[in-house]
Amino acid sequence: MLTKTLKMKYFFFLILVFLSNCSFDDKTGIWKNDDIILNKEKDRFKNFETLSNEKILFSKIIGIDPNYKFVLPKKTVPENWKDIYYNSGNNTDNFEYKNLNNLIFKSKKISKYKVNDRILYANNKIISSDDKGNILLFSINEEILEKYNFYKRKYKNIKKKLYMTVDENTVYVADNIGYFYAYDFLTQKIKWAKNYKIPFRSNIKIVNSKIVAANQNNILYFFNKKNGDILKTIPTEETLIKNNFENNISFKEKSIFFLNTYGSLYSVNEENLEINWLINLNRSIDINPSNLFSGQEMVVSQNKIIVSSRNSTFIVDANTGSILKKLNISSTIKPIMMNNYLYTVSNELLICYDIASFNIIYSYDINKIISNFLKIKKTKKIFFSPLEIFIVNDNLHLFLKNSHVLKFNINGELKKIDKFKNKISTNPIFINKNLIYINNKNKISVVD
Repeated sequence: MLTKTLKMKYFFFLILVFLSNCSFDDKTGIWKNDDIILNKEKDRFKNFETLSNEKILFSKIIGIDPNYKFVLPKKTVPENWKDIYYNSGNNTDNFEYKNLNNLIFKSKKISKYKVNDRILYANNKIISSDDKGNILLFSINEEILEKYNFYKRKYKNIKKKLYMTVDENTVYVADNIGYFYAYDFLTQKIKWAKNYKIPFRSNIKIVNSKIVAANQNNILYFFNKKNGDILKTIPTEETLIKNNFENNISFKEKSIFFLNTYGSLYSVNEENLEINWLINLNRSIDINPSNLFSGQEMVVSQNKIIVSSRNSTFIVDANTGSILKKLNISSTIKPIMMNNYLYTVSNELLICYDIASFNIIYSYDINKIISNFLKIKKTKKIFFSPLEIFIVNDNLHLFLKNSHVLKFNINGELKKIDKFKNKISTNPIFINKNLIYINNKNKISVVD
């Protein structure tokens, strides 16, 4: 009898004989040479452009269909601006604005220190802070400036970064030292203060009776709004090296969304504080300082989450966490979403994208638009860094860091260029049909 080893050898011998005598049928193609197959496959895709390639940013000019009709929500007139990103979803409305471009009020200098780049408005007070740790409250009607400083002498030489939000008559503040406190600006008293030791690094959201914030180690905190006690913490991926991107939090209906500096997006149930889902949007295999997650603040609207990273824009289903679309668009500013329209600036293009049909409605070269508007024969590089984009009176207003405002109609046609007398140093906000900001001389300006 044949041993087991001999049987195996005999079996493989028969296989080799069979293969060597098989006919390599050209008609069926089953036995085609691998090189021929690969070459033909390459030929099939030689004209295919990989738009999802992270290194290829969208740069195509697309004109709008002249018959396209936008449907925008009704104009709103905010009386308060209690969240630095306006609302819980970090999104904005269609603001009503007088649009006369007249400076109707300018304050005296409110601080000799660097002022935070985000301002709030509540109870007829403009609320800001400076890197000395002062909370600055200015009443335009009474022209009274109030200051409050929480910090003791031992923190005197430390530059403070205050993250603030307002609820009723209370300013909630988290800082880069590790303190979290609540300041009642009517009674001018601290309601509570806690030292959590690790610097905070995120915006703050008020979610019913809870406060949500995150520290620099990407730990998500849920606090009791009344006393500042920790209700729960959720540790997430920590990055040892920090870049300019800060943790970002938003809230919609019953879900809290957290985008950390590692590039992971979390959905947390607001009631039981359990994780609904999580995805990572920073899928680079080369983990080094240059490949840390970087992007803009997320925007949540109509069960969609918009996340713009360094090289891509993701449209994510807010209920399931599934990526509905990945675009090779990198937003230069925080985008806005109005109905199913996404408006952003990417690669010096003004882009309007239809989220419902996943189609670009239009994309225009802003430099070229400005050159044509100013009737400059030779196109020059006159585009400046964008600061913020809004929909105002059914039109697009693009604020630039050099104090210019580009005013487009909703179809992307430039209608007017305005310029403020002083450089805008904070985000502009719309209150009672007026525009409010702090200029580069730390003076509050109100424009009608």
